[in-house]
Amino acid sequence: MNSRLRFAQVWFAAVIALAMASPSPAETFRVATYNIENYLDHTAGTRGPKSAEAKAKVRESIHALKPDVICFQEMGRVGALRELQQSLKAEGLDLPYWEHVTGFDTNIHVALLSKFPIVARRPHTNDNFLLSGRRYRVSRGILDVDIQVNDRYAFTLIGAHLKSKRPVPNGDEAEMRFEEARILREKVDARLAVNPNANVVVLGDFNDAYNTRSTRTIVGRGRGALEDTRPAEKNGDNLPHPTNPRYNPRNIAWTHHYGVEDTYSRIDYLMLSPGMAREWVTNQTYVVTVPNWGIGSDHRPLVATFAAENR
Repeated sequence: MNSRLRFAQVWFAAVIALAMASPSPAETFRVATYNIENYLDHTAGTRGPKSAEAKAKVRESIHALKPDVICFQEMGRVGALRELQQSLKAEGLDLPYWEHVTGFDTNIHVALLSKFPIVARRPHTNDNFLLSGRRYRVSRGILDVDIQVNDRYAFTLIGAHLKSKRPVPNGDEAEMRFEEARILREKVDARLAVNPNANVVVLGDFNDAYNTRSTRTIVGRGRGALEDTRPAEKNGDNLPHPTNPRYNPRNIAWTHHYGVEDTYSRIDYLMLSPGMAREWVTNQTYVVTVPNWGIGSDHRPLVATFAAENR
């Protein structure tokens, strides 16, 4: 055999082998959270069933997210979740895996749809706390699952819906929310105690501003502190705060409209453990905006993107 031809064959084989051994560019996946405001299929107390128009707008917002995994707050019964799942599939978005957590509140729940298999489930449905001599249960429970994205990457998703700011006759709403936040943070600490580098997403409707006792409790301190992704509208705003670099940029990051006071606030969050933050794709993380979004819910959904390999 001609020596040049032999050399070319060896060189070509080596290139092919190297290409096969080298990792391909990391695929990405998207995680979202969305309070879908009483997505019920029946009347429950003062909450009525979701209208067809509102359901359609919810689905429009979800399609705009293009999620691979999405956590819901204010989901109705399992039947309501499965109806949404099937409706999305009929429109081209197949999220075959699901979780539904029922807590003390029997009307609205925390739930999840996923493109990827759920390989472990730890629903927290009976956590409780003592406040002013009275025992309370965490109202909506806490969703806690492990999701296998591919054979190289998995992550834990912990989702919650904390006590609202609406006053209740049987306790102080801020103290109740703080106690629920403390219990939520205990779930995060337990996961990180096993593996400080664990990939963990903590998300949901925390029902308070960032610099409050309850939200700061969830964030935590030190090496296990969570990173706030702070999604904002993709409207072109990209500059830092003009007068104080310690403040967040003046971009539009509100997630909730409260009609009684006509106020807009950021009370929905998507936070990351230090391990998960290393895979975070920051420029593909945002608040989704669709025309007439408020027909579907009083909240806007958030989405964050991640590389599907440990970094």
